[in-house]
Amino acid sequence: MKALVTGATGFIGANIVRALLERNYRVRALVRPDSNKRNLEGLEVELAVGDVRDLGSIRRALEGCSLLFHGAALYSFWVRPRSLIYEVNVEGTRNALQAALERGVERVVYTSSVAALGLPRDREPADERTPVEPETIVSDYKRSKYLAQQVALEFAKKLPVVIVNPSFPVGPYDIKPTPTGRVIVDFLNRRMPAYVETGMNVVDVEDVALGHLLAAEKGRVGECYILGGENLTMRELLALLEEITGLRAPWVRLPYYPILAASYLNAAWCALTGTVPRMTPETIRMSRHYMFYDPGKAVRELGFPQTPAREALRKAVEWFKANGYVSPRAGDRPRRPDPG
Repeated sequence: MKALVTGATGFIGANIVRALLERNYRVRALVRPDSNKRNLEGLEVELAVGDVRDLGSIRRALEGCSLLFHGAALYSFWVRPRSLIYEVNVEGTRNALQAALERGVERVVYTSSVAALGLPRDREPADERTPVEPETIVSDYKRSKYLAQQVALEFAKKLPVVIVNPSFPVGPYDIKPTPTGRVIVDFLNRRMPAYVETGMNVVDVEDVALGHLLAAEKGRVGECYILGGENLTMRELLALLEEITGLRAPWVRLPYYPILAASYLNAAWCALTGTVPRMTPETIRMSRHYMFYDPGKAVRELGFPQTPAREALRKAVEWFKANGYVSPRAGDRPRRPDPG
């Protein structure tokens, strides 16, 4: 059976490709002409040049494919022009699903995000039924993923679409890295003198990749499945990184309002200079919401695995170290003394 993977050169997509190959699927990857193909090097993957913004290229790439894993998306909280994130995430999803409908694809798995789901007002984990409140959609990324999921739900009335909502994946092949991976890289390079407290759900990216295959095999059409792991505060995540690496975690917690004001100044400066801010007002505002999620539905219905967050973070640390993301000088900084 042949599967087309969009976003195959990215973090989640590269792991989906490997999960498919391990299970003897034939894989075709939709790649842009200027894509960084490092994540696909050495793999027996057929490449189809195209772009999710080009409906015709997706039609051609889907020829002979029974499955579509639509994972292409812009995962960023700073995209200029802002319209680009909607062109890729929303209209790109519409194009992919329209092409799948025309080609008569047997099953589509759409990679949404927990960003498209609601959050409770307290710190109890949200699930697939938690309603979305407008005030929690605080960035173009979250808004685009919410709108794209609505497109997928509409197509599910006429196309066998299953939706998966990964939380905050960590692990190998995070080449950009993603905003979550950047936290780990900054920690390893001792660029985190302080932190902003928040909460997130950390999941092993290899579990997420397998979850896509399980959704294709067992998922119910038109249903959403949170592909999540452990709920951690930022302080707990940093403590795990300290245990794994021996590097001392930052202990200074930044107050919300001063750092929000600083983020506006930083964003304004970056808009003028054409640079990318390390923090944006949207990411700081999001930190006020503890993004805890319950993956119970995926565990029950799909058999979704639950690798401990500590193991997922360990694999991420090892991959970043092995692939040149950590300065050799970072290892000279103070470490937590060995208890022995």
